[in-house]
Amino acid sequence: MKQILPMASALVLSWLAAGFTVSRPKPADLILLNGNIITLTQQKGQFSAVVIQNDRILALLTDNEAREFVGPKTKVVDLKGATILPGLVDAHCHLLGLGMALANVNLVGTTSYAEVIELVKARAAKTPKGQWILGRGWDQNDWQNKHFPDHKALSAAVPNHPVWLTRIDGHAGLANGMAMEQAGITSKTKDPKGGRIVRTDKGLPTGVFVDNGEDLIYRIIPPLNSDQRRKLLESAARACLKVGLTGVHDMGIPPEQIADYEALADTDRLGLRVYAMISPPESIENAVGYLRKHRVEGNGDGMFTLRGLKLYMDGALGSRGAALLADYSDDPGNRGLLVTAPERVEKLCEAALKAGFQVSTHAIGDRGNRLVLDAYEKALKAHPSQDPRFRVEHAQILSPEDIPRFAALGVIPSMQPTHATSDMYWAKDRLGADRLKGSYAWKSLLNTGVFIPCGSDFPIESNNPMLGIYAAVTRQDLKGWPKGGWIPEQRMSRKEALKGFTIWAAKAAFQEKDLGTIQVGKRADLTVVDRNPLTCEAKDIPETRVLYTIVNGRIRYQSIDSEQ
Repeated sequence: MKQILPMASALVLSWLAAGFTVSRPKPADLILLNGNIITLTQQKGQFSAVVIQNDRILALLTDNEAREFVGPKTKVVDLKGATILPGLVDAHCHLLGLGMALANVNLVGTTSYAEVIELVKARAAKTPKGQWILGRGWDQNDWQNKHFPDHKALSAAVPNHPVWLTRIDGHAGLANGMAMEQAGITSKTKDPKGGRIVRTDKGLPTGVFVDNGEDLIYRIIPPLNSDQRRKLLESAARACLKVGLTGVHDMGIPPEQIADYEALADTDRLGLRVYAMISPPESIENAVGYLRKHRVEGNGDGMFTLRGLKLYMDGALGSRGAALLADYSDDPGNRGLLVTAPERVEKLCEAALKAGFQVSTHAIGDRGNRLVLDAYEKALKAHPSQDPRFRVEHAQILSPEDIPRFAALGVIPSMQPTHATSDMYWAKDRLGADRLKGSYAWKSLLNTGVFIPCGSDFPIESNNPMLGIYAAVTRQDLKGWPKGGWIPEQRMSRKEALKGFTIWAAKAAFQEKDLGTIQVGKRADLTVVDRNPLTCEAKDIPETRVLYTIVNGRIRYQSIDSEQ
């Protein structure tokens, strides 16, 4: 059964086919022909063309029927059998962070501290003395020596520039001597609440700062101005469009970044649909007013929306900051960090409910997740809301008894499949065998009736959503390890993984009426790829090539080999 808007009804098409003289349908702006359309709906029928008018899907038809909508200005694209997906959305990312990662020293994939130092030295050789050198992506778990590094070697190699190198998860960083000197860090500097300064046996700072400890360095790094931020956001958006993303959920932006997004959206320089969460205010007392003041509903033809609050409960597993119910197996006496007091999380949730805001809280450890669920339960009981759609971001390590609580409370577990395949090499060392039962438990959560919006947490992981889909359905790395998948019973099905990056991401942002499936009347956000991720060999999913990325009915990215 074909689908078409009333303005160009199926009846008109039948009259045309029968030879009746009637006025032609209004020409379309864009028509995609000869496509394999995955609607992710229950709709059945023979159609191979998508007809787009303005920013909406006007019709799903056969190629011959779609040609009736061709006018002098209609762009017609023959996809030659390529697959049309609902626009792919990354449900958890940091867009400015990606822009900065593209501009700063890229440390992802480094296999030793010495390699990190050489990359920083190369940047220092091209940077005026005294200017900051920033980098991101090191992971000591990928080195032969898996302990946190000490700044001495870095400080000796790069003595004339302040250096700050963020760990891949963003929850720890390494400063050199000049950076610590400018920050006033000494052996007498106390650990901030919810943070840690890693020290030698003699109490000297090693240069590594964990979670809230990072703020001791961040506060002295010169801030970006609005022009710099906007250029970085544009660069990151282009990188996302290139891998087929039509939208992202940007987690925890500062208030000053709102004007950047509004300006980019209103002047058509963004190209990517952004659903943003704002960082919390310092004071709980003015939180409701703070949230209402900064709410943005669909600026730039729906390109930018802000109606969520991003909070943090704990740190990350890789830097042993995730809050656990029992000690780390490989670090006795350490149960991680609470970066925000649970009482503050509860009060901010209550403020968000009063302001009509969604809440998304970072929680990785089993204790961190339990405390978030406890805070949500108390806030929702005190301020009942019909559809708050509170989210837990990551939900990586769960106590088995807490898994059913998501469905019971109506809380959305927002998860990142590639985190599992990045962490699987050392997660057992951190947690022990028993706690792995509730780790990255996608299938156990889905079986309770919840849905899982999927993201990458880029720039921590790659922004390529096909890597996320591959990780979700195989739980293997790109070499196919381990055989059969890591904790394979938690794998998602192909359709579940695709839903995670489409309709479930849309539902997590209250956008399911406009986005997430290919249906008449919805916004024309589409990703065209060279293979069907639902039927191709699983090992081939990461090799999927994006041919077109279409947002609001406009081609925002086109691969060279798809040009006609």
